[in-house]
Amino acid sequence: MKCGLHNQNDERPMSILFISGSPTEQSRSARLLDAARERVGKHGFATDWIQVRDLPAQALLHADFKDPVLSEAIGRVEAAQAVVVSSPVYKAAYAGVLKAFLDLLPQTGLAGKLVLPLATAGSPAHTLALDYALRPVLAALGARDVVAGVFAVDTQVQWWPDTGLHLDPNIESRLDAAVASLIEGLRRAEREALHQRHLDAPKVPFGAVRVST
Repeated sequence: MKCGLHNQNDERPMSILFISGSPTEQSRSARLLDAARERVGKHGFATDWIQVRDLPAQALLHADFKDPVLSEAIGRVEAAQAVVVSSPVYKAAYAGVLKAFLDLLPQTGLAGKLVLPLATAGSPAHTLALDYALRPVLAALGARDVVAGVFAVDTQVQWWPDTGLHLDPNIESRLDAAVASLIEGLRRAEREALHQRHLDAPKVPFGAVRVST
């Protein structure tokens, strides 16, 4: 679906990029990210998806910016108005494969963007990893606003082949609130952009105004 909100620079719909930083394909963090994408889709935004694990490993590890697949992925980050990023937590930090990708972004790679971080871990002992490991990196990349993220332990994100994804009610509520905050932030940004376009529009000099009676 297309969204009625548009980029301040052109007439393309505002887009949200979802980045899965899990080194495995079927992971809880990827499923949590997919749940966020499903919720965003109900609001009609244009969405895009990157699985970092699918990027060329050699180019990723050697920072080969000439690699067309890697360059295209970086370009998709640049084109997005908002980013939702997810990662499992290993040893109190986000996944190394995600770090490798974020390290390739320019210093202002997230400038002007809203960012929602998501994380999963095997133990609640890693709860602070989201705020103390991932959030500072996102802020350092110039994110306009880092929305309060969602951390879930593995038992709160369950997948059953016959019925699909089951989220703990508390996680489901927090994810709903986080997505709502992201969307409201995008709408606010659009209102600000429209207001700025109005201010920047050429003004008709008072002397050129003709009044007929």
